[in-house]
Amino acid sequence: MIGLFAVTAQGRRSAGELAAHLGADAAVVEGAVKPALRRMWPRLGAAVFFLSTGATVRMVAPLLTDRHGDPAVVCVDEESGFAVALTGGPAANALADRVAEFLGCRPVVTTAAESVGATVLDELVELLEATVDGELADCAAALLAGEPVRVVNPLRFPLPAMPSNVTVHEEPPPSGPQWTVVVDDRLLSVEGKVLRLVPRTLVIGIGSSIGVSAGAVTGLLAELAERAELDLRAVRAFATVDAKSDEPGIVDAVDDHGFWQDSAPDLLHYPAETLAGVDVPTPSEDVRAEMGTPSVAEAAALHAAGELACGSPVELVAAKLKGDKATVAAARVRPRGRLVIVDAGPDAEDLRVPRAEAELRRAAVVVGLEADLERVRHLLRQGTEVRVSVPGDERQRAAEAVRLAVAGLSVALVGSGALIGPALEQADARIEIAGVPGVSPESAAAAALGAPLGADHAVISLADSATPWPVIEQRVRAVAEADVVVCLRDNADWRLGAALDLLRLHRPPRTPVGVVGPGAGAGSGAEVAMITGFDPAAVPASATVVVGSSRTRAVGGRMVTPPASAH
Repeated sequence: MIGLFAVTAQGRRSAGELAAHLGADAAVVEGAVKPALRRMWPRLGAAVFFLSTGATVRMVAPLLTDRHGDPAVVCVDEESGFAVALTGGPAANALADRVAEFLGCRPVVTTAAESVGATVLDELVELLEATVDGELADCAAALLAGEPVRVVNPLRFPLPAMPSNVTVHEEPPPSGPQWTVVVDDRLLSVEGKVLRLVPRTLVIGIGSSIGVSAGAVTGLLAELAERAELDLRAVRAFATVDAKSDEPGIVDAVDDHGFWQDSAPDLLHYPAETLAGVDVPTPSEDVRAEMGTPSVAEAAALHAAGELACGSPVELVAAKLKGDKATVAAARVRPRGRLVIVDAGPDAEDLRVPRAEAELRRAAVVVGLEADLERVRHLLRQGTEVRVSVPGDERQRAAEAVRLAVAGLSVALVGSGALIGPALEQADARIEIAGVPGVSPESAAAAALGAPLGADHAVISLADSATPWPVIEQRVRAVAEADVVVCLRDNADWRLGAALDLLRLHRPPRTPVGVVGPGAGAGSGAEVAMITGFDPAAVPASATVVVGSSRTRAVGGRMVTPPASAH
């Protein structure tokens, strides 16, 4: 929920207009501001104050407890000249941008992380585990000042949303006075002010004769990097055959690389028979006769890269290079598009998990139903593309998100965990899929009702479009006979009444029934009645209905289901 607070007539007018723009999740708070704020604080996901910054700070300061869980707070001055992000980090900054855009005023970002560029550049460094070459702070300052910045991304890493002053290219554009951020594992020639972000995508395979020196291996690595224009700071691991895993020259060369590059890649090793099964472009019968595999450097690089790729495509970017008693080759783990299914949970913002907010800020494109998107829109970073889906087939919604991820984008699909199945069915190795679980409606309902679920319970959707009523009826009957607590969701027309009639046949007359509407936090928005005489017509379709077992009791307006042994 986004609460809007104002005391003057002008402030209330602006607050009302802004609330209409922000959507159903926003509301202008009536009455005295201070007591209303204290009452609503636990349920707020964000708050906008049409007050002075001093007055706003004095009111919210005593309520702040945890920077990860506190609401995002934005303050707008009386003349609507500035929208100041006070607390809440990236979420507050995103909300300040959105408020400023609507009111036609200037957003003021004050958090330390944002002022040094954590919104995009620092996040890229973290996401890619990249080595930084260049003045990160200076480039970030230019980006935040609105100066044009170019991002060169030839390998097509899935980038987060970029501000409007950032352009993305696959090849280096002509040189100019603006900053250029290069995201690549190669030493591309770029003129001007350059910030290089070097992701760890390379695996170097090494083969050698007995007694090879570390200098010979190190020199050969430098020659390989020069010929293939590779940046050795991108090395994620080295690899060889088991028989060479303790060769002093190889071990010392790997340690030396780790010292100078401020990283310590592993030296992976594999049996000769494993490497013999790897298809390589330049096999050698002489190597097979000596080592039991026709390739060491190329095969080790490709096999290790495949292990580290977690399904991403792998390619040989530098065929074997022979030197004095050593051979080296390089493989690359190519990036994939990224699709994250984000379960935003119930309407109550205080029940949304932190990882869901982080993934929404990371995405360049967010897909979902309009109602779901409106609940999270204030969390999105400036420049995020929003795609509103038509209600209906979940498979079509998942297909759109998969298509965007296949194109190499970072995509968040907002909905329930039920979307993971359709997405996985339509995806392939070109994309990475992850899921962010949310607080389920039944968990939120249970928190609001007390302790109704007990050790065993069932959840049944009454409006599953893919399931005919006779099948749903059979499920309800089985749960009724099993005497476990049941949560009924998606209460469509007459089906709730029919389900309750079945449950009444197997429940005592005073079995409690709890109703929890959307957006209810723990201990609020819940009603408890007895199953006898319960009127399903008064239950909203979006509510969750919890029907107790024969052991469930109503205590002080809440529901409790003790263990069977305690009955």
